[in-house]
Amino acid sequence: MSTAVRAASGGVRIDVHAQPGAKRTEVVGLHGDAVKIRVSSPPIDGRANEELARFLAETLGVPMSQVRLTKGETSRAKSFLVSGIDAASAIALLGL
Repeated sequence: MSTAVRAASGGVRIDVHAQPGAKRTEVVGLHGDAVKIRVSSPPIDGRANEELARFLAETLGVPMSQVRLTKGETSRAKSFLVSGIDAASAIALLGL
């Protein structure tokens, strides 16, 4: 398995390759060592980051407060820390 989803203190770290401006937000597979996610929001004023965080929280079944962007605020390459879930569960829920 890729290193896109890996255990971190109290949860998992998920590396994401974001593709903004899509028709809907969805996981489309892997892009190198990152989970490729198409994002329906444009990359303006942090809206794509907010949509990614909301999508990850909803998909992984955790509150938004447990999803934190840790790297890549203005880049397509991002890293999220998600608390309260293990790597195996996150991989299954993301369909990887």
